[in-house]
Amino acid sequence: MKVKVISVLDDNYMYLVIEEHAKDAFAVDASVSKKLIEILQKENANLKAILTTHHHLDHSRDNVDLVQRFPGLHVYGADDRIRGLTHKVVHGQELKFGDINVRCLFTPCHTSGHMCYFVWEDGCPDAPALFSGDTLFVGGCGNFYEGTAEQMYKNLTETLGTLPKETKIFCGHEYTVRNLKFALKVEPDNEDVKEKLAWAKARDEDDIPTVPSSLEEEFTYNPFMRVQLQDYNNISTALTLAELHQRRQARKFPAEWTDNLSWDPVSSQKSTPTTTATPTQPSKIGTNEWCKLQNVASAALKF
Repeated sequence: MKVKVISVLDDNYMYLVIEEHAKDAFAVDASVSKKLIEILQKENANLKAILTTHHHLDHSRDNVDLVQRFPGLHVYGADDRIRGLTHKVVHGQELKFGDINVRCLFTPCHTSGHMCYFVWEDGCPDAPALFSGDTLFVGGCGNFYEGTAEQMYKNLTETLGTLPKETKIFCGHEYTVRNLKFALKVEPDNEDVKEKLAWAKARDEDDIPTVPSSLEEEFTYNPFMRVQLQDYNNISTALTLAELHQRRQARKFPAEWTDNLSWDPVSSQKSTPTTTATPTQPSKIGTNEWCKLQNVASAALKF
């Protein structure tokens, strides 16, 4: 099984998975048909199907074009909003493409119909692959556009987190440096975060993808996968920052109040934050991530 990583748009990834004996292939999140067809021709592969993780256009916009170009092409997904959808799949359903197997894993939250795909090849010693779309990123997770923190927690710790530790993670976007900068704010002494961030920065400077990671690695540096492993001292700060961010969006506080913020628990019932920041406190760059992390950590307490 060969996985071709294809960079498209601003920071998206689409993928071509090739069964090397028959040269049959399927694409994951085929958003740019021209680029995909170029790779198909270069690999002398036959496109049989598209697996779409969710309906957002940067993951599905060229499905219809490809269906027109390749008669009989199957488009799989879990959401009726997916362009060109021909086969709707459900959690646990398995698909087969030659010797390649695909298990559909339903992960609602980023969108209500988000599906990840766990892929392995019969008789192949290579590690299995997970195409995680916008649920799990290298060092981070997706925004909760149509779901809850409880759903994301379950997605990360149960649906995906229990897969074989050697599973390779192929995500939907190149967000690694940004994610790991936030991870370092959460755990400033985590050497795995520091090493991965330095590596990712070097890759980014050379315009080289940082995918895939592995599930085992994610448990060492991804704060959203580590909520069960760490008693984050900054969670109370995250809660406060999340609340301030919401009020800021409602124009109740000036923007500078959420920059370089620290919070005094004693005065947390008052309406004025302190501004004596320490290196471990969240800053403006991570406001949304702090909101997500606080919510996921809170969700963990309910399980």
